[in-house]
Amino acid sequence: MPMLSVVVPAYNEARRLPATLRALREYLDRDGVAGEEHEVIVVDDGSVDGTAACALEAGDGWPQLRVLSGERNHGKGWAVRSGMLAARGEVRLFTDADLSTPIEEVAKLRARLDPGTQVVIGSRALPDSDVEVHQPWYREAMGRGYNRLLQWLVLPGLRDTQCGFKLFSAEAAVACFEPLRTPGFGFDAEVLLRARRLGFGVAEVGVRWRHAVNSRVSPVRDSVGTFTDLVRLRLGPR
Repeated sequence: MPMLSVVVPAYNEARRLPATLRALREYLDRDGVAGEEHEVIVVDDGSVDGTAACALEAGDGWPQLRVLSGERNHGKGWAVRSGMLAARGEVRLFTDADLSTPIEEVAKLRARLDPGTQVVIGSRALPDSDVEVHQPWYREAMGRGYNRLLQWLVLPGLRDTQCGFKLFSAEAAVACFEPLRTPGFGFDAEVLLRARRLGFGVAEVGVRWRHAVNSRVSPVRDSVGTFTDLVRLRLGPR
């Protein structure tokens, strides 16, 4: 059974996945975990650009790679949930397909895991965070506004809930993702709210991060959807 599972949700990521998988393989096989058992799970969320085939080709000869495919596009929350529940690792990380946060930063998150803290999230908003390339100003403004609302309504004390780099113990991953009802970009907030309500400690750790061009997030469409999810969360996830 692997110690570390890395879940990569992917929607139309055929161009970026080869470089991402090379970086993951180099770190996990040689640099990062010193012979520790690990696995990488790419979840193709109904892509139309050959993402799954590209992942398999890029990972040819890498037995630690698994590729799961959805028949249609469901949303990032669905993809992450599928990967986290299919994972076998004692600790489970999900990371964006563009590796906006370098995989090496997982060491910082793992250092904070302990019996009282079973969820550790990467953050771009702490004093020790290192944002190497910023998003366009309007994206940053929208993100700050959303996080302020989220802190006020449901998750006080967490500065950055949307960074796509989060680590869970296996117990916390199953407990938080199995009942997940948010298939889109608002899933992070629901998962963290469930973690707190279930009594899992949640820690926030500053990480390196750089904005990637050609982001799959639509500033208008996904902001409206995420705000709707936030209102539903305020009423309480079931």
